[in-house]
Amino acid sequence: MKKLESYQQFSELRENGKYIFLFSADWCKDCRVIEPVLPEIEAKFTDYTFIHIDRDQFIDLCAELDVFGIPSFIAYNNGTELGRFVSKDRKTQEEIEAFISGLK
Repeated sequence: MKKLESYQQFSELRENGKYIFLFSADWCKDCRVIEPVLPEIEAKFTDYTFIHIDRDQFIDLCAELDVFGIPSFIAYNNGTELGRFVSKDRKTQEEIEAFISGLK
């Protein structure tokens, strides 16, 4: 999974293509729990490009997007938000896949 490098990159990616942004942090135990299944999830949903956003590095972006809990996911297609799975709760592989499957 690619890592976000700049706020400008986020703006460009969000506007051009289908992306799922994963908001996470190194210290987040619940984020570490889902880490091993992320490659499998990415492989199942190849219509999307997955981008990791470090919550601590991009705290202003998180605030702007109302991401106050991690791990969280927000999906975009050419600038339109398709859906969000945003909370501070631990997420299972099944819950993440159900979220992505339900995107329109």
